[in-house]
Amino acid sequence: MSPKKKNKRKSTQKPKNNKIINIFLLIFLFAFLATTLSYYIMKNENSNKSIKSNNILKKEEEPKKPTNEIDEFKEKKLNEYFDTKLPSNENFEEYTKEFHKDVDINDEEKKDENIIIEDKVKVPLKELEKPKVDTNTTVVKPIEKEKTAEQKKEPIIKTPKIDESKIVTKKDTYIYDKKSKPKLVILIDDVSTQKQKDTILSIGYRVNMAFLPPTKRHPNSAKIAQDLPFHMIHFPMQASPAFKGAEELTLNITDSYETIEKRVKQLRTWYPNAKYTNNHTGSVFTENEEAVDKLFKALKKYNFIFVDSRTSAKSVIKKYAKKYNMPYIVRNTFIDNNQDYNAIQEQLKKAIAIAKKRGFAIAIGHPHSITLKVLKESKHLLKGVEPIFMNELPYL
Repeated sequence: MSPKKKNKRKSTQKPKNNKIINIFLLIFLFAFLATTLSYYIMKNENSNKSIKSNNILKKEEEPKKPTNEIDEFKEKKLNEYFDTKLPSNENFEEYTKEFHKDVDINDEEKKDENIIIEDKVKVPLKELEKPKVDTNTTVVKPIEKEKTAEQKKEPIIKTPKIDESKIVTKKDTYIYDKKSKPKLVILIDDVSTQKQKDTILSIGYRVNMAFLPPTKRHPNSAKIAQDLPFHMIHFPMQASPAFKGAEELTLNITDSYETIEKRVKQLRTWYPNAKYTNNHTGSVFTENEEAVDKLFKALKKYNFIFVDSRTSAKSVIKKYAKKYNMPYIVRNTFIDNNQDYNAIQEQLKKAIAIAKKRGFAIAIGHPHSITLKVLKESKHLLKGVEPIFMNELPYL
């Protein structure tokens, strides 16, 4: 065979071999790419599974987190409710005319004697009690609506006024020794949240707290009271029909003794260290002889002492405190019926003045932000008196 033919065969074989090699290289390349791609896909799926499983574990490990957030939200809303000035018939506390009246100052002393405010200026008691009237404004009396036939038929039931001067208690016979420092009880009603408690504790001197019994609205009100050196129970009782914010399980004048006793027993279980309780609302309940008699019988059984918030001028609490041989305790003034800084401070000064005259005074307020702010910023007014807990009243 000639050299030329051999070269032709070799030249035709080389291209065929190159094509086969290229095909194998392409197949290998595709296989490599497919393997690499499937590896990353599987890795990504595994990482997603691990993230999901971690999230599930976290949820299992932290079951309380959503509950806490709900509790915090509820507490925030409740605090906003307390801080909002609502119309009187929708307020959390029952509003009555008694909120503007001071208790336990004799008429004779009103006529003849003055009270010293802040040891500087003598002010007649009459002046302290006069509501401020703007002489530049004209008062227009509302037009009275004509009563319907049904309303005219309804009998008017009047509770007879009790002559409290004929009922003598230890409070009445107490003689103030002016060598001792007068005592002032400042009581904040309607306490139900941790935030309110912490704010009151930050005031810087002794302030009494009366806690509402637990309900769905404030489930922790008993629990947060337990570590305090002194606390009271704010006992819900029947208010006037105009009041629309009644608490759950409010005592009514139609309740049987068994119902009232069961409720008092429940309070004893919730508040094992509390001894003093005062009425939340209760203008109707506290003037009903039969209802108050049942209440005091149950309070005596479970070792409670009652404090009259005095939401009704016809309150019969003094009579039944005497009957059951309990100390008669009644507030002297409300400090925040007008939620204005200066008005609250004036009411506080009035309570201080009464304490300096009588030797003691009880002032009731509520956990509004403005009230607690005034108390915190009025420490300088208390130099002449000693803030105390309710169980430290000098006549007990």
